[in-house]
Amino acid sequence: MKLTRRKFLAWASISAVGAVACDAFGDDLKVQSPVLQPEDLVKGQDNWYATLCRHCPSSEGVLVRVIEGRAKKVQGNPNYPTNAGKQSARCDAGLQALYHPDRLAGPLQRINGTLQPVSWDVALDTLQNQLRSNGEGLTMVAPPINGPVGSIIDKFCSAFNGRRLNFEPLSNATLLETMEAVFGQTSIPDLDISNTDYLLSFGADFLSTWVSPTRWSSGFGDLRDPSIGKGRGTITQIDSRFSMTAANADRWIPITPGMEGYLALSLANVIANEGLHASGVDLGSLFGEETDNYLPEFDPDIIGPQIGLPEGILQGKSAAEFIRHLARDFAGHRPSLAIGGGAAEAHDNGSFNMQAIYALNHLVGSVGSTGGLRFNPESPLPEWVSDQTDASIKDWQGVIADIQQGRTKTLIVHQVDPVFGLPLSLGLKEAIETTDVFSISFTSFLDETSSLADLILPDRVYLEEWGADIPSPGPGYQVIGFQQPIVNPMSNVDPRSFGDILLSTAQELGKDEELPWNSVQQAVKEGADKLYSMNRGSIRASTEREFWTTLLQKGGWWDEGQTGPSVSAPNGIFASIKSKVSPPPDLGNGQFYLIPFAHNTLLDGRNSHLPWGQSTPDPITTVTWQTWIEMNSSRANELGLREGDVVRIETNGKSVQALLYPNPALPPTVVSVPIGQGHQNGSVYAVNGDERENSNILSILDASRTNGADALAWASNHVTVTSTGESLKLSKFEGEFGAREIGNEILNNPGEEVIKTVTPGSH
Repeated sequence: MKLTRRKFLAWASISAVGAVACDAFGDDLKVQSPVLQPEDLVKGQDNWYATLCRHCPSSEGVLVRVIEGRAKKVQGNPNYPTNAGKQSARCDAGLQALYHPDRLAGPLQRINGTLQPVSWDVALDTLQNQLRSNGEGLTMVAPPINGPVGSIIDKFCSAFNGRRLNFEPLSNATLLETMEAVFGQTSIPDLDISNTDYLLSFGADFLSTWVSPTRWSSGFGDLRDPSIGKGRGTITQIDSRFSMTAANADRWIPITPGMEGYLALSLANVIANEGLHASGVDLGSLFGEETDNYLPEFDPDIIGPQIGLPEGILQGKSAAEFIRHLARDFAGHRPSLAIGGGAAEAHDNGSFNMQAIYALNHLVGSVGSTGGLRFNPESPLPEWVSDQTDASIKDWQGVIADIQQGRTKTLIVHQVDPVFGLPLSLGLKEAIETTDVFSISFTSFLDETSSLADLILPDRVYLEEWGADIPSPGPGYQVIGFQQPIVNPMSNVDPRSFGDILLSTAQELGKDEELPWNSVQQAVKEGADKLYSMNRGSIRASTEREFWTTLLQKGGWWDEGQTGPSVSAPNGIFASIKSKVSPPPDLGNGQFYLIPFAHNTLLDGRNSHLPWGQSTPDPITTVTWQTWIEMNSSRANELGLREGDVVRIETNGKSVQALLYPNPALPPTVVSVPIGQGHQNGSVYAVNGDERENSNILSILDASRTNGADALAWASNHVTVTSTGESLKLSKFEGEFGAREIGNEILNNPGEEVIKTVTPGSH
């Protein structure tokens, strides 16, 4: 449908029906405005609406500025507990999904081998006919969603005797497994970084992309504030890559990849044997025995030479003395906190590493205490809680086998791209292409998976949709965030709500016994009414309507009085961890350890269609729009490589190309490559460049598994790096640029201002 000015103005006259505005910010802001107003300028009234951002690792509470029915700006919601008014660049970039030129306008169906536009009536008939004849035993792949939509997915799959797979390329399955093994909990805890005096982080890039970076970046600011807690806290980052968090730490300690657990247990050896543990800690219970020498196999004299500490880090100390000094620092500056994630959990021995790291918190008394780990309570709406565990490699191998053998005839994929995010060696792409499985994709943009689909149903973006979420991790008390449609879809696109389609389809096929709602909005409202009936928490109201209105204005509900459970250590936890010890495989001649990492704004590739996401510089290299490989500068010189050289990265008989970025802050045996680029199908912004500068490192990984959760061991690959003989210019901000003044005066009248800057109250 052509978008005329008349249609646009008709659309722009209203924002989404039912949206509830909230108060604007009370902050003092400097305002810049033109001195000479254009004659045809139309002044508009702006409104702010509270909702949830869905472009981040965790759903942040945001406020969206709407003028004349058009969303203009996304900003952090100061009321929402998990991000407290802060927002990431991913939230800003997410606004572009609403007005994106490559957004799917309507349903597509594969006819004679090609995807062709069809009407919604035809598309929904096709969906219902497929589920009627081949819906039993379906497989649905979706993000790990909580809230009413997560509940609808679970019940829909159950109605068809199907299964739901959660998918994240960089899975948190090993982290969740660790929480259960070490703390007896099934959720990720909040990290009270604000009140920590000493933070010891193993691989967790919590200032960039790990789990809840916006919340923990705010906590980092508090930790650095000398007026908060015990004063300016200390951060030590143990990481094979010089990450965003490593760059901001007081000390960065690169060690051999996969040796994180060995170092953690060596620290435990020192803390226990030197009596540095917190008062009240029962060492006999923790270690499963009373002895004068705990964990003797992990004495620093034994472990120190094994973990690859660089001479520059040791500063004349022996490796053993360095470990002892680190242990004394960590245990002697309480409250102290040990965390692990990222590459530390993604080796073959990831479960061992993670459990050894997090068990340190039991020794220093940091479980359930200020400045430590705080677990979250059960949700007041347990029916909105879905299993957050990502599908394992073993799960995926089972799904692919079922597709190949004809047991799974219907595959539904919602807002994820497993063909892009899984190693090619698993064979998912081939299974979809070469079998009779009917693939249905709910998405707003084409990608690797949806381009193989038999039916594509365009989904609404989060600014057009109802929903709710139970943040994981929460802030240590009960929180439920609510999402409302901020604007209506543009008239040139016709998306439908994923949840609404599942509900209407279940009703049409007589599968709605456990799906009584007519819409997602009704399910959201039902949950809100239950919260109202509890008569507690952040919102009190005399009527359901008043409660509902206030809930949408605030963007959520929370109860600070409902905190998490107390947690005790499992008996003999260190003995259990010691029994799982597993060394990483040795590096071959001429090989490097490959450490992939999530792109700061593109993440795992889910935001690669957003130009603002592509053009946001990487915080370490400042590179934009391209795939680069970080290599130690001296090692690059030895290989005759320079910045911008196109190199081939090879492992497991497969290879991709990338542009070299020499980095002195990288161990000589390690190379790092960002995840997120390398799309072959989709938006023009996602498929930019050729294979020399736009590649998907995930595609060549071996489908090896971590030794506990069976998650993809994406940091366990060894690669060779060779020159192709070509070179391209890196698109980066780093370097020297001549300064130039941006015009602030009218060209033919230099004395007349164009822009005036004022502070409220000064004019």
